Amino acid sequence: MSAAPAERPHTEWPLIDLANQIMDQRPGYRVEIIGGQILVSPPADGAHARGLTSLMRPFITAGLAGETTEVLQAIGIWLPDGREDYATPDLSLVDADFEDHLIENNCYDPVVFRLVLEVTSSNHQTDLRTKVTAYANAKVPVYVIVDRKHNRLHVLTDPAADEYATHRVHAPGELVTLPESIGAKVTLDVEAVLTAARRKPEGEENVLA
Repeated sequence: MSAAPAERPHTEWPLIDLANQIMDQRPGYRVEIIGGQILVSPPADGAHARGLTSLMRPFITAGLAGETTEVLQAIGIWLPDGREDYATPDLSLVDADFEDHLIENNCYDPVVFRLVLEVTSSNHQTDLRTKVTAYANAKVPVYVIVDRKHNRLHVLTDPAADEYATHRVHAPGELVTLPESIGAKVTLDVEAVLTAARRKPEGEENVLA
C-alpha cells in the first residue's frame, strides 16, 4: 500500500486517537502508526485487490485456512517499535487462535503472525524499507513484498534486530517456495502474482467481441 505521513497537530491526544479520528474522517483509507509516525494510505486500486485475491489461493489450497491457521486481509499487528505503533499488512497468515491475542485497537500480538505480505502502491519505499524494519523488530518470520514498481517479488526471512538476515529477490519466470515453517508448502509463480496485481495501462479500453 502507498502511505503518506500525517502531521500531528498541537494536542495531547494519544497518537491512536488521532489515527482513529483520521480513519473516521476518511472512510476507506488505511491508517498505521510506525516509528511513532502516522501513515495514511488511500484506498487501493482494483489491481491491488485482485492481486491479493490471487495470492490467497495458494495458501488456501495448501490447507492453511483451517484448524491451525487463517489467511486474512488487513488485520492489525501490534508493533514493539513504539508505545502506540501498529501496522495493517495487506495479507497475513496467522495462528487460528489469534483472537485470543488481542492487544489494543483491533491489533494482535506479533507472536501469532507466521507471514505478512504487502503489495506496493505509489509510495513503495514504505513497504520496502519502513515496514522491513517494523516487521523484523516484531519478529515476523516471513515478509513477502509484491513490488509492482520494479516487477519483482521479495521474500525476507530470518528476522534479526531491525532487519531480515535473508532477503531474496525473484523475477518473473521463477517459482518461489516459501519456508515450510509457515505450516505447509506454498509455491508462488512470480509471473502470475505480478500479472494479477498489475494495473491496466492508462487509455487501454476493454474490447468486447
